[in-house]
Amino acid sequence: MDTHSRSFAKALSWRVTGTVDTIIISLVVTGSIKLAAAIGLTEVITKSLLYYLHERAWLKVPYGRKTPTI
Repeated sequence: MDTHSRSFAKALSWRVTGTVDTIIISLVVTGSIKLAAAIGLTEVITKSLLYYLHERAWLKVPYGRKTPTI
C-alpha cells in the first residue's frame, strides 16, 4: 500500500509533466506567455489535489488486486 507521502510525490511529478503540456498548449492557442502561465499555475493546484484524492480513493477499491500467496 502506498503511503500518503508517496501518493503526494507521484501527484506532484505527474502534475509537472501535465502543467508543462498545458502551458505549451495554452501558449499555442492564446499566443500569450502570461496567460499560458496563469492557466498552468491554476491547473497545477487544482489537478494535484484531485489526483491525490483520486489515488487515495483507489486504494480503497479492491478491484484488480491479487491477494499475496505465502
